[in-house]
Amino acid sequence: MTTVGRQLPTQDDVLGYFETLSNWGRWGDDDELGTLNHITDDVRLAAARAVRHGRSVSCAWEVAVPEMERSTTTCPCAADMPGAEDMPVPGFHNDRRWGFSHERLGIMFHGNTITHVDSPCHIFWDGQTYNGRSHSLVDTETGSDWAAVTAAANGIVTRGVLLDIAGVRDVPWLEPGEGVFPEDLEAAERRQGVRVGSGDAVLIRTGAGRVRHGGGEAGGITQAGWHVSCLPWLREREVALIGADTPQDVQPSGYEDVLMPVHAVSLVAMGLWMLDNCDLEECLSTATELGQWDFHLAVAPVRFAGTSGSPVNPIATF
Repeated sequence: MTTVGRQLPTQDDVLGYFETLSNWGRWGDDDELGTLNHITDDVRLAAARAVRHGRSVSCAWEVAVPEMERSTTTCPCAADMPGAEDMPVPGFHNDRRWGFSHERLGIMFHGNTITHVDSPCHIFWDGQTYNGRSHSLVDTETGSDWAAVTAAANGIVTRGVLLDIAGVRDVPWLEPGEGVFPEDLEAAERRQGVRVGSGDAVLIRTGAGRVRHGGGEAGGITQAGWHVSCLPWLREREVALIGADTPQDVQPSGYEDVLMPVHAVSLVAMGLWMLDNCDLEECLSTATELGQWDFHLAVAPVRFAGTSGSPVNPIATF
């Protein structure tokens, strides 16, 4: 991670972020949305006006079979299905042309490969999660009663801004361990002619997706990503959602006593929702072709009761 010439926050500074960047109580003691409160009706209307070409692209990776437990049942002819004669559907046991298939899936979406959204209850700090609620509200059987992904049941619809950090640095990708800093964000704004505003979703491209498309490994113990020094910038700009083509935090973070500080401060103190493991390569090529770096972004988490996130397919429409 290149730090020469930079004045980085000390570990004490980072620990202080839990207070200085906190949004606890900002939108009321019962608030579970956190920074999604920045997405007002006016922000959504403005996001709709970002659609200038009508082209949509996915910002998610395909979930391959090795990443999930999958059991598929096929029945080429419904009439041959065991028990077909007892089915209450009229004519079911006589129909010899109609067949079907269905699946049972098991998936662990948190991690380094699957594109997913993190809700605030995903991370604890000193036994607490966003807005001062206890970790005990997350039950091993029923899930979370607080700040679960269902808080975003109406979807996350806002203006997205892609910041191509690898492009700013004129490299195909950032090397593992390289952090993205506030000056990188502002350099990308200047280069691309765009400015991040209140309620926006900011997606940073490190080029990790290009590596992965070429057969390289997804993020791991060492990876490029957000440096924690970006968090004051994100709070000042009132960003609603952040994403990356990695699992977010640069690793190693440089802070021995704060594991994944971007995750910890964002989710616990700020209530800043996160999109992990995006595939931003098609988004990049579309933005470059059209000369447009902002777009309408739609993220629709599955309404899994009590979960700390959800697999998602973020759609950018230019």
